[in-house]
Amino acid sequence: MGSFIAKRFQMKPAGLTLNLEARRRYGDLIDLSIGDTDFTTDGRIIDAAFRDAHAGHTHYGNPKGDPELIDAIRRAWHEDHAQEVSPDEVIVTASSCLGMALVMLATLDPGDEVLVFSPYFALYREQIELAGGVCVEVPTYAEEDYAIQEDRLRAAITPKTKLIVFNNPVNPTGMAYGQDVLELLVRIAQEYDLLIAADEIYTAFFYEGMFRPIRTLPGAAERTITLNSFSKNYMMTGWRVGSIIADPELVCIINRINGSLIYSAPSVSQRAAIAALSVRESIRREYVTRYRDRVFYAADRIEKIPYLGLCRPRGTFYLFPNFKKTGLTSSQFCAELLEKAHVLVSAGHVFGQAGEGHFRIACTVDDAQLKEAFDRMERLSFQ
Repeated sequence: MGSFIAKRFQMKPAGLTLNLEARRRYGDLIDLSIGDTDFTTDGRIIDAAFRDAHAGHTHYGNPKGDPELIDAIRRAWHEDHAQEVSPDEVIVTASSCLGMALVMLATLDPGDEVLVFSPYFALYREQIELAGGVCVEVPTYAEEDYAIQEDRLRAAITPKTKLIVFNNPVNPTGMAYGQDVLELLVRIAQEYDLLIAADEIYTAFFYEGMFRPIRTLPGAAERTITLNSFSKNYMMTGWRVGSIIADPELVCIINRINGSLIYSAPSVSQRAAIAALSVRESIRREYVTRYRDRVFYAADRIEKIPYLGLCRPRGTFYLFPNFKKTGLTSSQFCAELLEKAHVLVSAGHVFGQAGEGHFRIACTVDDAQLKEAFDRMERLSFQ
């Protein structure tokens, strides 16, 4: 059967999957590997979706998105970021993961190069390569606070470069970038005539300063594709709904591709998203604050463990410690942590070459489990 499988699927898998075997083997497993929010979606959102489902929102809708949701997205964007967005610049997607894949399919010809800042969200490479593109890593390092260095960025650009993927705040490192980096990327994109795919799905999880979307900078909107999601900001991972804001011509192509894959995002999920936007400030206050407290607690605990090092996170609910003092590889260290402490984390190498020597922690368990996980780590020794 292998000879019938398309060559484009012969690449290595991204490496971010549920480890069902670990869950079966260890009854006391603490799973810090998957970025699925542990809070159930707010009851106000669920109740609104329930009412709308009973009212008949269970059918195919507009392939481009529920018009009420598109209007709500535009209104929230203007209220939060003081920028007008027209209806033809918005499309609703069944998750931002699908959204990023659609962006790659809509923009890349075979051999086109896409720059990603490593460590990066593991699925980027697969999304790029499935669209026929080439993933080019621009490294960032914990020792430099994951700074995006202009000389490294310029050195990675070739005549085949078409797109820069910019995630802010960053999964997996927890880094959050400010105005200076945004201005650098816009300047580079203008100079080399590049697009920017801005993955901004953790915008509520911005712990230092104020988040600013890159498309709001002068001259940035026409070359920026903004991807958003309701999964993390609104604790709605299972609803599978996100959005893209981009040039109307590109939105038309994305809609055309989307129509051949899924037709439209789930209608009930889109109604839930409308409700989520209406209560977004209280969602941020109630839930995001709790994740921030967990992240800062985890950072304090990591800094007291002798075999670990950390660049303190500034956003998201992830931490990306290093364990270089142990002399192990990412795979080896994570296997040891699972075997000896029954703590499951994500190996750093799946997030790109600059991720080797690190592992990702997702603070998506309750406070008691998080404390127990670090108590177990503290008891380990790597001599």
